[in-house]
This record gives sequence, C-alpha cells and structure tokens, in this order.
Amino acid sequence: MTDDQETALDWMSASEEDGQEPTDLRPDVPHPARMYDYYLGGKDNFPADRAAAEKVMAISPRVRLSAQANRAYLQRAVRYLAEQGVKQFLDIGTGIPTAGNTHEIAQQVHPDARVAYLDNDPIVLVHSRALLAGASHGSATVVQADLRDPAGILAEPRVHELLDLGQPVALLLFAILHFVDDESDPYGIVRTLVDALPSGSYLALSHGTADFISPAQAGRGPAVYCAATERLTLRSREQVSRFFDGLELVEPGIVTAPLWRPERPEQEDDAFTGIWAAVGRKP
Repeated sequence: MTDDQETALDWMSASEEDGQEPTDLRPDVPHPARMYDYYLGGKDNFPADRAAAEKVMAISPRVRLSAQANRAYLQRAVRYLAEQGVKQFLDIGTGIPTAGNTHEIAQQVHPDARVAYLDNDPIVLVHSRALLAGASHGSATVVQADLRDPAGILAEPRVHELLDLGQPVALLLFAILHFVDDESDPYGIVRTLVDALPSGSYLALSHGTADFISPAQAGRGPAVYCAATERLTLRSREQVSRFFDGLELVEPGIVTAPLWRPERPEQEDDAFTGIWAAVGRKP
C-alpha cells in the first residue's frame, strides 16, 4: 500500500469514527488545503496536489516560504491576542491541522480559552475532528460553515454554545480571504462578522498578494488554482487595508507576515514575502 492510499484510508477512517459520512477526497483534483499542507512539508496530500503546488512554486519560488511565514505569523498573532486577555477565538478557514494550532497556542496562555474552528471543506473537517477527538484539547469545537455565509456563521448554534459573542472575540481569517472573489463581496463578509462582535474584539488576518511579483507571474499563479477546487484572488496592500476600516491597527500595522512582531532577526527577503498580515482592534 502506498503512503497516499494510507492517507486516504486514515481520512475515511477518521470520518467514519466521528460518525460522519465518508468523505469524497477527489484525490485527482488539486485542493488548496492539501497544497498548503505540501508547502508546509506535510504528508496529507496527493500527487495532484503536489503537482499543482510544484507548478505554483516554479512560477513563484517564494510560495513555500510564504506559507511557512504565514503559519509562524498565525502562532505569534494568536499568542499576542491571548496575552491581551482574549479567551475566545473564531477561526474561519482553518486548513488541515498541523503543529501549533490555534487552540494549542491560546491555551498555553489561558487554559480555559475557547476556540471555534469553522471550515466548509470536508477534508479539513475530518482532520480537525480527528485532532480534537484525540488528546486533551480544552474547549474547542469544529463546525462546518462557509465564510461566504457570515449570517449563517453568526446564527450557528454550536458557535453560540462555545462562544459568548457579547464578550470580546478574536476573529481569525488566516490565508482564507484570497479564496473569496470580489463577486462574493469579501469586504461585506468581514464587515458583517466584525459588526456582530463587541468592543475589544480583534480581527487578525493574512492575505496573499502579488505586490512583489511581475504582472506575468501574478496571472500565472492564480491560473493554477483555477484547476483546483477553489480560485485564488490576490490583493494589494491597499486592498487588504480596507478589511480594517473602522478598526485600530495594532503595531506594526499591515506588513508582510515575517515582519509582524517577529521573534527572530529580520532576513533579507522578509519584506518581499507574498503575504500581508495585520491585527486590528474594534474600539
């Protein structure tokens, strides 16, 4: 049996044990979550995912570094938010779990921190449910929901069972909004979610950008994702800044992911990493 077949069986077994319907993995179709897992050096991906990811990296060699920088930023941002006293996290578009997940970081600071993971991807859900069914994970849950339906997210009973939306919440949108095209009104989606949260809440996000590559590269990268299950819409720093309208940006503002409160010396390419990152506080 190949490693890929074992991975598929692991996913389907986790789904059945969790009481869910078996997941259609569609291993022949590139999947953004599995491609991202490959960028991070994970094993939860198939040949189609690896081939598509390699095409993207051939166009933009910094993609793997960008993915790693995004993951490190997520962990620093969650730790920062927890240190500000936030104990509730609404993490939408979580991706396939890997080391240093939101609940693990937040609960290092506050053992009673509560995390609601939301994703519309059955593959991600299978992985996340298997993770939370294992070792002790404190207060965390996984809910199937789509970022494009913010009203549905806000009405989801399981979110309200875990989180008190009358108290400050950290809304986490890491590397997800670039999979929401302009026609789906990403700014309206974020505004709806932020408007539903009280003063003292935070928005933390990261977003892919083409600001540091040529126009030719900028067109070729998203074209690879057109053959995948989700399309890619890269946005400029100015476009990303619109997500924070009405919020107070936390220092250092909107910067590339490695430069958001780094825990290591700055490196030469940090300022050109293709992921914008920022955290804003709702006054």
